[in-house]
Amino acid sequence: MAETQYYHHGRFQVQGGVIPDAITAFRTYGDLANPCVVFPTCYGAKLDDQLYMVGNGKALDPSKYFIVTFALFSNGESSSPSNTPVPYNGPYFPAVSYHDNIRAQYAVLTKVLGIKTVLLVIGFSMGGQQAYYWPVVYPDFVKKFVVICGSARTSPHNKCFLEGPKAALVASKDFHNGFYKETPQHGIRAFGRVYSAWALSQTWFRNHEYRYNGLYPDLDTFLREKWESRFLEAWDANDMITLLHTWQTGDISQVRDGGDLQKCLNAIKARGLIMPCKTDLYFPPEDSETEVSHLQNTAKLAVIDSIWGHMAGGSANPTDIEFIRDKVKEFLEE
Repeated sequence: MAETQYYHHGRFQVQGGVIPDAITAFRTYGDLANPCVVFPTCYGAKLDDQLYMVGNGKALDPSKYFIVTFALFSNGESSSPSNTPVPYNGPYFPAVSYHDNIRAQYAVLTKVLGIKTVLLVIGFSMGGQQAYYWPVVYPDFVKKFVVICGSARTSPHNKCFLEGPKAALVASKDFHNGFYKETPQHGIRAFGRVYSAWALSQTWFRNHEYRYNGLYPDLDTFLREKWESRFLEAWDANDMITLLHTWQTGDISQVRDGGDLQKCLNAIKARGLIMPCKTDLYFPPEDSETEVSHLQNTAKLAVIDSIWGHMAGGSANPTDIEFIRDKVKEFLEE
């Protein structure tokens, strides 16, 4: 496994203020002489979780490409409420935007790794939204981008969904406005259960796929072991809330075109592959179709035909992983 590296930016301006010693965590795979591929994390992901796409024979092959995986600010590995010292610790950590993350990642690529150009930026969910930002913020630096179950702008519907799990966490009796001394068990468990209902499709639940071929005997066991446990074991509550803010405020048109999304999409020069899932409730394929129609023939649409909803774009289902792998390989070789 590649070693996690940490770049210290020093004093770093972000959307909500400043991080005195901002840190970006990253890993590299393959030979630096090969074309560079950037693969940032999504919500709920650490750098270890990126390995489902990285490896010999996988979508991102280290024998062909130099792959850099980046941890988002607030994911617990890069600078986050949980690991930043006073006076910016916990609920005092400033709000961070996607644009802030892209600037930080660009600094690592250019200052540390000496990258002159990036062949591909690829991401799932929040990682996909970051992939959209790259050709807007650095139009001459990126040649191609792949968005898997993501969007150029977080829709009102998506923002409304995110208010559900956020409210379940911050209103819990043990969250204490972010000043908790122990893990807010009630809040994080509630967050996980609300989040789960949107991550997978109605058909997936109706088919009792949550039993995972007998691994989970009933729905409650699935929710407790798969969703409550996932966030309780690996996540800090303030990190979760801060990262949700990054997601909710995603909008590439705020970087350059004053909120005119169509104009911003029209101006993208990099070639894109947009891969929504047919049953995704977060980022529905209709939104992706609209985005592709404004990309001036520089992008194509490849819908993941799956009942796995949003999770089809992640590592949940081998069939979907194979579909994504084949499409990405084809796109890389074009």
